[in-house]
Amino acid sequence: MPPYLAGRVKETQEFLKLLEQDTVLTNLILTGLRGIGKTVLLETLKPLAINAGWLWTGSNLSESTSVSEDHLAMRILTDASVITENIVITEEEIRTIGFTSTPSIKQNKMNLGFLLAMYGTRPGLVSDKLKYVLEFVWAHLKKTSVKGVVFAYDEAQNMSDHAQKDQYPLSTLLDVFQSVQRQGIPFMLALVGLPTLFPKLVESRTYAERMFRVISLTKLNETESKDAIIKPIEDVKCPVKFDNTSTSLITKHSGGYPYFIQFICREVYDIFLQQSSQGIKMSVPIQGIIGKLDTDFFAGRWSKATDRQRDLLSAIATLDNANEEFTVAEIAEKVKEVLAKPMSPSHINQMLQALIAEGLIYKNRYGKYSFAVPLLAEYIMRQKVD
Repeated sequence: MPPYLAGRVKETQEFLKLLEQDTVLTNLILTGLRGIGKTVLLETLKPLAINAGWLWTGSNLSESTSVSEDHLAMRILTDASVITENIVITEEEIRTIGFTSTPSIKQNKMNLGFLLAMYGTRPGLVSDKLKYVLEFVWAHLKKTSVKGVVFAYDEAQNMSDHAQKDQYPLSTLLDVFQSVQRQGIPFMLALVGLPTLFPKLVESRTYAERMFRVISLTKLNETESKDAIIKPIEDVKCPVKFDNTSTSLITKHSGGYPYFIQFICREVYDIFLQQSSQGIKMSVPIQGIIGKLDTDFFAGRWSKATDRQRDLLSAIATLDNANEEFTVAEIAEKVKEVLAKPMSPSHINQMLQALIAEGLIYKNRYGKYSFAVPLLAEYIMRQKVD
């Protein structure tokens, strides 16, 4: 977590509005490129929800969660148990549900063992069983002062349906939460992921478009970037200060991306400490820091591409709009200009799909493409120079 969260005031206010819903009709999606600060913002929203009377639970959605509907159910029940494990269940309720106490149901608490046992005894589809358990959970939580529960999931772009295996965990997630929300149960989804997340949700269930308020995080502007650089070291006891030249240099080379700001600032901070202790005039060795960033952040992703894919990416990097959105037609024109071996639009399309699978490119809902890694174009151009 950064010492100071720059910008994101508007995004925070949007979330606070969602918490004011008496009936949850709108859920949250935080989306953006890697390094844009999605996870940091999510962690910042958590105490705001708790202070507003909501409970908060959730985790990262690993690819294993998306293997099957049962895996998804286990994830949700595990997260629910975190906030219910101290709720006492009466013997009468246990008998009404249809099972007696077992070793997994210790002290008649609504722990994970209880929720799983309850889930297992209920007939029907996975979605039916999950709804039943979540309804039971809320029947007890509403007796308290709790206003609702936020189920927050990072890396949500990992979720997918698998029609070939007759497994639909993503659809199940949407169906379950839409159903309980229609019954007035204030369980809110907060999903965080790459820009591929929302199109994937809509493809799975068209009504997902109406279920979510999508907040797309963009890079910080110049003022916000400078705040992110300077404010963490404003303490008078801080042994390091950045002058205007250093601040401007960091702002320029970070591109406004919070991850890069933090990476470069840490390097500069450590270097300034050493220079100060040795009586050396403090200066930012920006090329050395960028080289380290290339090794730590970009090189692993670049290594996933084949030689021919790298040729295509290099052509894209020379587009004037390389850091924004581009079309197959624009790529095809640029390929003719800069590559010795031509590529047809169909071949470009195929390669883009492979690059999407590798996490280097993403396609938005309007048929345009973008780099999935911030400042990748600049990295590619540096490789061409080298």
